[in-house]
Amino acid sequence: MSFDPSLHCDDLVLKMSAENEIADSSSSGSEMEQDTPLKHKSGFKGEGDDIMPNLPPIVKKRVKALKKLLVSQTDVDTKFYTELHVLECKYHKEYLAYYNKRSDIVQGNYEPTEEECDFPSDEEDDVKDLSTDMEGKVKLEESKVNDGIVDSTSDKLKGIPDFWLTILKNTSLISDMIQPHDEPILSHLTDIKVYLLEEPMGFALEFHFSPNEWFTNTVLTKEYEMKCVPDKNNPLSFEGPEIFKCKGCTIQWNKGKNVTVKVVKKKQKHKVKGAVRFVNKTVQNVSFFHFFSPPTVPDDPETEVDEEIDNLLTTDFEIGHYIRERIIPRAVLYYTGEALLEENDYDEDDEEEESENDDDDDDEDEDEGTVNDPEYNPRQDKLINKQVNPAECKQQ
Repeated sequence: MSFDPSLHCDDLVLKMSAENEIADSSSSGSEMEQDTPLKHKSGFKGEGDDIMPNLPPIVKKRVKALKKLLVSQTDVDTKFYTELHVLECKYHKEYLAYYNKRSDIVQGNYEPTEEECDFPSDEEDDVKDLSTDMEGKVKLEESKVNDGIVDSTSDKLKGIPDFWLTILKNTSLISDMIQPHDEPILSHLTDIKVYLLEEPMGFALEFHFSPNEWFTNTVLTKEYEMKCVPDKNNPLSFEGPEIFKCKGCTIQWNKGKNVTVKVVKKKQKHKVKGAVRFVNKTVQNVSFFHFFSPPTVPDDPETEVDEEIDNLLTTDFEIGHYIRERIIPRAVLYYTGEALLEENDYDEDDEEEESENDDDDDDEDEDEGTVNDPEYNPRQDKLINKQVNPAECKQQ
């Protein structure tokens, strides 16, 4: 450090202190750079990038030790999830009493008391906020009904009509599977029940129907088998029980009422004579009821499954799990749509996060000229890519 005679004593002390701090910070920075095992090498971007190639050999060994430790940890995970399933089976029996009462109310076998119907709703809150004039009009209309001036058919309704059909149509995961010719049949759907199976681990769905003109079955079943063991080829992916197999049932269709097939006319031409004739051919028809005839999973786990079949099974497993975990326990909220609003709130949050992360991607799209197209709608484009008619994909 050089000495400046023009400085006062206090100024000299401050200058010396400042220079010492600069020297200390540069020295410590140099030491940190030397001690840091992971350098910012070219090609390593951080989050989302593979860190392993950039680690020193000794650190790589320690990371491998952690992975091996995690594999050993899955033994505890397996025990936990197995015992949890047994506990779920135990308490499921207690839920059945509530599900059965719900079924009785929906089908009109039980009329709830005034006390049981005493539950606050948004509609009632809105009525309380009405002006005196509007309240008077409501009372006037009620008096007309009571006096017989207006014919009310509400008292003639039994239970809650189309309760389960409405739920299925409200659920985006399932609604695409339902075709117009399925709806009259599903209007006879009186209940969907779930039964948990301890051994082998799994669950069964039961779709109960009232007598109808389409088939003779009163119950259609779908069983899902689960496994709770890590994949030996990828044990680190273990996150608990997963569905790996499902089995449907045979629908006893009445003659000419099978909506899963249709008859089409095919033109045939004689190879020699050239004569043309038309023949009837039965082909697959898109229908919700293909849900009860899923693809067969090979018993040998080493057998490679066709990609299209694998996608169909994945979708099927997702639907079965959704019905069990969400729809059946909270059916009334899917009927009213309240459960869907909650799910949409979560989806909107995810979309906001994605839109923030997609800013850079939008800049890249400008190079391709799509953003400059006045008719280009990026949100609509995403929806089109996401919804490649899943109903047709699932029903082939």
